[in-house]
Amino acid sequence: MSDTLSEETEELFPNSSGEMVPEEEYYYPSEAENDFSDSTQTVPKSLVKFIVALFLIPPAWILTVSFFQAFTTSVQHGLLATQTFGCFAAGMILFGILCLVIPQQLLMIPYVLGHEVTHAIWVWIFGGRVADHFHVSHEGGHVETDRVNTWIILAPYFFPIYSILVVTLYGALTLAAHLIGNQELIHTIDALHWLLFLLVGVTLAFHLVFTCLLITKGQPDLHYGGTFFSLMVIYLINLLLITSLLLITSRHISLATYSHLLLANGISFVETCRAISAWIVAWGSDLMSEHHNQ
Repeated sequence: MSDTLSEETEELFPNSSGEMVPEEEYYYPSEAENDFSDSTQTVPKSLVKFIVALFLIPPAWILTVSFFQAFTTSVQHGLLATQTFGCFAAGMILFGILCLVIPQQLLMIPYVLGHEVTHAIWVWIFGGRVADHFHVSHEGGHVETDRVNTWIILAPYFFPIYSILVVTLYGALTLAAHLIGNQELIHTIDALHWLLFLLVGVTLAFHLVFTCLLITKGQPDLHYGGTFFSLMVIYLINLLLITSLLLITSRHISLATYSHLLLANGISFVETCRAISAWIVAWGSDLMSEHHNQ
């Protein structure tokens, strides 16, 4: 089947017959090929995304520094001794043990299933259609859909579907218990709070480990929006996700405190850039002066 590029949406679609094709059969143009995908474009889309990725570097730096500062502060105030963080960390350690016990090929099956379901969910979010069946195996998989864009392609790398499923189920049970008004059931669910964070630790570790594993293997998904742009988006969203968990589990870092850290680090970043720029200008001026004196 031949794929066509929609000039209006700049998305890849199957041939004009409207037949859905497996996602893995789509052709993902590389950064260089995107430059010539539409001769009427004055600025190549890949170049635009590369520039956007460059502008994402400052917020990525600020968010990273702020996260480690918040984490260090939380540890100093006893974060490691809290039940919530302890269960979360235990979940991540438990996944590490599972990786040593269970062959990677067996772990790939639930990951590929979650990967393809995530693609399907984001296709629905963007108004696309998904076939009733899709292929899943330890070697890979595909989902049949009529729509592909950057967010659909990258979703499995920043959308931890199993963690979200665990949180959603726990939230649904809590809501149902309060609607019923059964105090015993409410207390029972509240008592399982530790289990929630244990499972979130397991599933989030599952997500992060296999995301890093597939990225290092050179997934073609990253080429669709440009590798640099894709990596920046994946990193930023996962960092925001982990930071959110830190704010939830930490008793000493509130949203207001974290906002102050962001502001302080943002100002520090600007001042550092200004100092470097001033040094470069001074160095250039001295170099030109020496050249003229000679």
